[in-house]
Amino acid sequence: MAIQTPDSGRRRLLTAIPLVVTGLHLRSALADPAVQQVSRTLMGTRVAMTVHNTNGNDGQIAMSAAFAEMQRLSDLMSRYRTGNAVHALHLASGLQAITLEPEMFNVLQMAQAIATRSNGAFDITVGALTGWDFTQSQPVRPKAADIAQELTLVNYRDVVLNSKTSSAYLRHRGMRIDLGGIAKLPILQAGMQVLQRNGIQNAMINGGGDVLVHGQLQGRDWRVGLRDPRAPEHILGSIDLSEGFVAASGDYERFFLENGHRYHHILNPKTGQPTTGPHGVALVSRKLEDINGMGAAIMVAGAAAGRRLLQLSTGVDTLIAESGQGLWMSPGMSQRLHT
Repeated sequence: MAIQTPDSGRRRLLTAIPLVVTGLHLRSALADPAVQQVSRTLMGTRVAMTVHNTNGNDGQIAMSAAFAEMQRLSDLMSRYRTGNAVHALHLASGLQAITLEPEMFNVLQMAQAIATRSNGAFDITVGALTGWDFTQSQPVRPKAADIAQELTLVNYRDVVLNSKTSSAYLRHRGMRIDLGGIAKLPILQAGMQVLQRNGIQNAMINGGGDVLVHGQLQGRDWRVGLRDPRAPEHILGSIDLSEGFVAASGDYERFFLENGHRYHHILNPKTGQPTTGPHGVALVSRKLEDINGMGAAIMVAGAAAGRRLLQLSTGVDTLIAESGQGLWMSPGMSQRLHT
């Protein structure tokens, strides 16, 4: 659905269309009382949790506990809240280090690892690029001079982590971080761990297109559908998965059109502008560390650089929709994707 803004139709914003879709075989399964589903708004998106409770435990209690933990971590790591650790880091930028909760410190370590590995293609300090606004009511494109000024504060090397004290320090006054591209999968993982501690061994959590599954649904692997990034209204095919993550990034998720030009929410840390590389990336892996932040890094670095980055990881299946309408799949993804 397109939302017209007050500037006489020159600019319009399109709502999010996640690359990953679930529920391809859930409707019939939900007729089974042992299959339960709950969805809530979390991390700025809709998070759906589905469990197949085969051992008589109370699935609703387990799901409530899982959502409570995910809400706690979302509140902890959101840049839109005041009084949390991210806010404290911003207030203390250029002044002093801030001691962090273990969960947030681990996320920052993952962020710095992928930033180093991608030579800054992924960079949480893009939080300094505050001029962009992709909200539906009034999208904003900042002036070039404002972007240039904010870019002086974008450099992942200026995030200093101390593992002995679990603290972080932003070197320059005015620095900001945005954990939106790195925190979601660990938060979904934390929710899954709560489900397992409460006796739920078959579950799927879909967080706005990023999916984590464990176990099976009625004796079959969970089925996850992939949209075509070049035409998101179409489904490319489905993936059957009993353990692991499906993570997606794309330029069609949140964007607005102005004078015929598309501006989307994945920003290049080096230019401060939306990326101009692939249209979308989907990654499948059993290991969080191998793919967390990688989709955004490939969107910035480009398809060729992304394929080189992925050569360092084993067990990651990849789909990249390249500029110029090409669609590249790793051998593992070609075997995995059912059309």
